[in-house]
Amino acid sequence: MAKSKTQDPTHTTLDGEAELDKYVREHSDKEPEYLYRLYRDTNVRLLHGRMASGHLQGRLLKMLVEMAKPKNVLEVGTFSGYSALCLAEGLSEDGHLYTFEINDEQEDFTRKWIEGSPLSEKISFIIGNAIEEVPCIASEKGITFDMAFIDGDKRTYVETYEMVLPLMSKGGWILADNTLWDGHVIDPEYARDYQTKGIRDFNDVVANDDRVEKVIIPLRDGLTLIRKK
Repeated sequence: MAKSKTQDPTHTTLDGEAELDKYVREHSDKEPEYLYRLYRDTNVRLLHGRMASGHLQGRLLKMLVEMAKPKNVLEVGTFSGYSALCLAEGLSEDGHLYTFEINDEQEDFTRKWIEGSPLSEKISFIIGNAIEEVPCIASEKGITFDMAFIDGDKRTYVETYEMVLPLMSKGGWILADNTLWDGHVIDPEYARDYQTKGIRDFNDVVANDDRVEKVIIPLRDGLTLIRKK
């Protein structure tokens, strides 16, 4: 997930940009208490805790799900479960989220928070390589996905995208996170960084893909909305 110096609602030393971020949060829906506690625990107990979506993006993910009304949602890159719970919040009664995390060391922390949530019945949390396992699950269950959130290994974003797109329903939405990558996508000093290269390659592939409509939203670290035609 994105890197953000202003995600922590207890932040007190605020420059102009942080003041505006604070204003935006205060004039958006509040972060649910359970998610607030999860975000705090993520930052206390995990390395790179700021990778979690956080308040503002979490509320956006929930609202996008409510707007699109997907039945089956796929997430690639669960991390601590924050974004998964936000996606699940927006689901209708018959909706379901399949979320994949490749790092098995993450399981104990994340499963506790997902299974402790009242939304747990809407979520299948799977440890494994999504690129390999998602097509098998889609085939076994006979499902297509109406929405997908890509937030896993940046080096394999193109592979993930090419795996996901054929499994999407017509008019389905793919949300790709971190597509501005802290501005590194336009910084020549990061030309040899594998994660930056992965994001750049992904952005180029999507920009030139006539199978989809797309727009990058400069929220936090960049969020690309992609609609399958």
